[in-house]
Amino acid sequence: MTSGPEVRDNTVEDRFELFVDGNLAGIAEYQDTVSERAFVHTEVFGDYSGKGYARQLVDAALDDTREQGFGVLPLCPMVRHVVQTQPEYLALVPAWARARFELPQ
Repeated sequence: MTSGPEVRDNTVEDRFELFVDGNLAGIAEYQDTVSERAFVHTEVFGDYSGKGYARQLVDAALDDTREQGFGVLPLCPMVRHVVQTQPEYLALVPAWARARFELPQ
């Protein structure tokens, strides 16, 4: 039996983890400050890459981050790309940080 992708926030490791069929398939690492979460690295492993899992991982990580009340600092290129292409996520980046990441004001 196969199950769909599942994303979990592993707060001990400071990363979101993507599981596919029970296997760790990718990670989105972050570092929290008082009010922002800086995403520093996203990776989908081996056979799981190129199948759209990175986007699912980042979307879930950003949604969870929004629910937790953090702003987003998209240091990771994958997270920055998603923020640039999805207006609902752009709102998570504090106005003071948008120029730094070459995002629309």
